[in-house]
Amino acid sequence: MEALADIAAVIARHTSQDGFQATAMERLTLVRSSTVTMPMPNVYRPQLCLVAQGRKDVTMGERLFRYSPGRYGIVTYDLPALGHVVEARPDKPYLCLYLDFDPVMLGNLTLRVPLPPGAASVPTGKTVSDASASLLDAALRLLRLLDDPAALPVLGPLAEQEILYRLLAGPDGARMRHITASQGRVAEIGRAIAWIGKNFRERFSIERLAAEVGMSPSSLHEHFRAVTAITPLQFQKQLRLQDARSLMLVQDLDVTTVAYRVGYESPTQFSREYRRHFGEPPARDIARLRASPGLAVMV
Repeated sequence: MEALADIAAVIARHTSQDGFQATAMERLTLVRSSTVTMPMPNVYRPQLCLVAQGRKDVTMGERLFRYSPGRYGIVTYDLPALGHVVEARPDKPYLCLYLDFDPVMLGNLTLRVPLPPGAASVPTGKTVSDASASLLDAALRLLRLLDDPAALPVLGPLAEQEILYRLLAGPDGARMRHITASQGRVAEIGRAIAWIGKNFRERFSIERLAAEVGMSPSSLHEHFRAVTAITPLQFQKQLRLQDARSLMLVQDLDVTTVAYRVGYESPTQFSREYRRHFGEPPARDIARLRASPGLAVMV
């Protein structure tokens, strides 16, 4: 599609090197990778990811999401996942855009856009779909404003609003509404995810978490897994291990210090679970990451 080629051209023009590139638009980030990358963990925020060129895979729990040119992903909660670029080369790099959702703008639109039919009661917190021509056109209009700084403050919010409208009116409209939901099971799971995100370094039980969000332990376990593809305690473990990896990589902390800091009672247990999750012992994994040319691109 012509719009997709134009989107790739704009992203390429505004990304001179591999990695994440902030833009003059507060919530818009561009990504480029000239090589395939190793699987890297990340916590995905509520956002849109649209791939314009190349391919990537994202794994959440036991679910695999595959992106290719013209496919977009929606995340409705802060979710830990493993992503990596699987198709890219210097003359044809992987290119994508991220647009973080503005909850206020989204909430106002939700009141004005009819709910699409066929809504699932508790859909998963992430999905990947084919972009419609209207969504690609809206994304292209947003990107072209990067070349028109004078118009950006005025037209940027309008272009962003159109993208949100296309998503709300499309097949993922019901899922989008869960970002601003304040009642019901989906809202309760959202509160559980947020609570774990703030308290993942502390020990807690399913019973305590259920009490915090006003659910029974059995209902929490069932609906949490439906949304995130993992259990609450697996969710906590992934956040701990990703936090530990970041601390060792960025702050150069030793294994024992990191293990206690993220909430483990035993460095031995930490190392065992780290190896099971990342495939290497902590020290060897960090050395491998530092030597990797794809380290800068955590997709």
